[in-house]
Amino acid sequence: MTGMLKPVEAAYRFRIYPTPEQENLLNRTFGCVRVVYNRARALREAAWTERKERCGFTQTNAMLTALKKQPEFVWLNEVSSVPLQQALRHLDVAYRNFFQRRARYPKFRRKDGPQSAEFTKSGFTYRDGRLKLAKMAEPLDVVWSRDLPSEPTTVTVTREADGRWYVSCRVVATVETLSGGGDVGIDLGLKDFATLSTGEEIANPCHLAKRQKRLARLQRRLSKKEIGSQNRAKAKLKVARAHASVRHARSDFLHQLSTRLIRENQTVCVETLSVNGMLRAKLHSRSIADAGWSEFSRMLAYKAVWYGRKVVKIDRFYPSTKNCSECGATGHVLTLDDRRWRCPDCGSFHDRDLNAARNILAAGTGGVCLRSGC
Repeated sequence: MTGMLKPVEAAYRFRIYPTPEQENLLNRTFGCVRVVYNRARALREAAWTERKERCGFTQTNAMLTALKKQPEFVWLNEVSSVPLQQALRHLDVAYRNFFQRRARYPKFRRKDGPQSAEFTKSGFTYRDGRLKLAKMAEPLDVVWSRDLPSEPTTVTVTREADGRWYVSCRVVATVETLSGGGDVGIDLGLKDFATLSTGEEIANPCHLAKRQKRLARLQRRLSKKEIGSQNRAKAKLKVARAHASVRHARSDFLHQLSTRLIRENQTVCVETLSVNGMLRAKLHSRSIADAGWSEFSRMLAYKAVWYGRKVVKIDRFYPSTKNCSECGATGHVLTLDDRRWRCPDCGSFHDRDLNAARNILAAGTGGVCLRSGC
């Protein structure tokens, strides 16, 4: 069932095929954005380490103005000024996130790897399904796989490491909030990606593991190529495209699963995992990174806000696995090999993951708290 209409911010990503002239302009824009970002980061760091002075967007923007007037940086005027100023704003947000302990310290941008540039409304025109960026004579060739619900507020052009070009349009979309549905608890794992409290087991696709042999073969070929040669560039492109196929397959799986769970359930209860801490251990670290638990939780959170659903995150120290979902007895000693176990108090026979999912559901929906001390 559907409810009221609700405006939300969303981003639509499309494949683009720029002409050689447009490619040249965008590549020069990426280079200018990278130079401005790195110089602004160095300025902010030097201001604090040498003089204990705070340096923000106002100071870095003045640096950009002065930089454009210098003869050796006159090429900064050949591209649009919008993505250059947006790079300074992104740096300011990166520092703010670092100081508020939401992210790591900002790094310098590298020449290799993905490159991007963001344009605000003053840096592009969108009319009748045609998108033209500043300094461009012709509109971009965009594969519009779906219609935009409104005119874009910002446009971000990205050149991935695999050589493919994309444009992301941020828009204000209207979605219908959902009503009805039940409650579900989710236990995330490696053998099965997710076990639901309803008894459904969602298999782990293991996107990286399925392509690991091919990736290893391509990496070996790349390591044997001479640095700086054309053959090395070709081999590097093949490796990047192999990684892109893994990334796209994982993203598609997570999007489909998170959307289905949000549409079918009013309340979704999921455990909070310290993925960064788990990745520090050598055991299963590659499989944990391949699963994408953090991205899955992020998708559940923002889609729940969109559609009027509720996501409850359970404390990471809640012993969902070692509690009996039937009698509430706790403190059972289990190893990773104990996939099925019998409760010594009530005699109930449990599947390890299903029992954990039911306990997560009970804790998230205000059921009996099985954790000692609650």
